[in-house]
Amino acid sequence: MRRLAGYFLRGLVIMAPLALTVYVCFSIVTAIDSWIPVDIPGVGFAITIGLITLVGALGSNVLTDGLVRLIDGLLEKLPFVRLLYGTAKDFFEAFAGEKKRFDTAVLVTLYPASEAKALGFMTRRDVEMFGLVNHVAVYLPHSYAFTGQLILVPAEHVTLVQAGSAELMTFIVSAGVTEKSGSTFGGSTSSSNTPDTPLQAVSLMPAHGVDPAS
Repeated sequence: MRRLAGYFLRGLVIMAPLALTVYVCFSIVTAIDSWIPVDIPGVGFAITIGLITLVGALGSNVLTDGLVRLIDGLLEKLPFVRLLYGTAKDFFEAFAGEKKRFDTAVLVTLYPASEAKALGFMTRRDVEMFGLVNHVAVYLPHSYAFTGQLILVPAEHVTLVQAGSAELMTFIVSAGVTEKSGSTFGGSTSSSNTPDTPLQAVSLMPAHGVDPAS
């Protein structure tokens, strides 16, 4: 029973932010569509996108930053709302906020002397709080899912990949089947839909034993 409860809570943490975001956006679009006397498909969606962009612009303004922080602080104090809001906020900030964590694509050697590699994103260069020196934190997204796993590996097993974050995430989530014309995956452009474009990788560990966290 305890294990089932744990599974439920884990599923809630995964599904709640996504469901909350979808519900809020759908509610806004529906409300705007109901206010417009003329039935024009897509107008509510366009206005919603504009409002979200406007809120983002206001949130980046020094004059409105205090108000945003006040609302943020109030939501963080509400017991259940704090869980939903905090998780959703951390997730979106990791991708598009000031504290981006998914902007360093890497190739990971999971096992010593193994030719198998895994694609992911390095989210931390220093994990000494766990007693691990010269280790980094790498997030490995799952294919066809909005989940993944966090692993701590030696920095020497991690190789930087010259690829855009969104492009690499799409490649991983689609299990490698996504092919786009004009792709810059691997640091070079391609005019054909060929999967043979090699990944351009650079070793994470600098020469002469320099700490990768610096």
